[in-house]
Amino acid sequence: VQLQASGGGSVRPGGSLRLSCAVSGFESDRYNIGWFRQAPGKEREFVGGIRRSGSGGRPYNTDSAKGRFTVSRDNAKNTVYLQVSSLSPEDTAVYYCAANTRPSGTPGYNFYEYPSWGRGTQVTVSS
Repeated sequence: VQLQASGGGSVRPGGSLRLSCAVSGFESDRYNIGWFRQAPGKEREFVGGIRRSGSGGRPYNTDSAKGRFTVSRDNAKNTVYLQVSSLSPEDTAVYYCAANTRPSGTPGYNFYEYPSWGRGTQVTVSS
């Protein structure tokens, strides 16, 4: 089970970015895939996820993340995406993707609910 986040970089405030989570070793649609971020000195924070196909394949977000963070999946590429819009310097962090097999009703909004993690990708928002 391997996950690898990519697509980070430097972005100006107000810009958008699409991050990718490439999955190998298993079919990604059999797992819930969550996206997290961690800024220096802060806890790892959930920003969005997508349910496994067996649980309907629907995205899930916290109320604070809805509208700016959109998660989607391309099963043919075994890749999950995080689209982030209206970026601000507060979005600067390392972004990670993670996997679990929790049921649809409780797909996981906390880092400890995900046993499998990939390397992160740095996103820096500055002018």
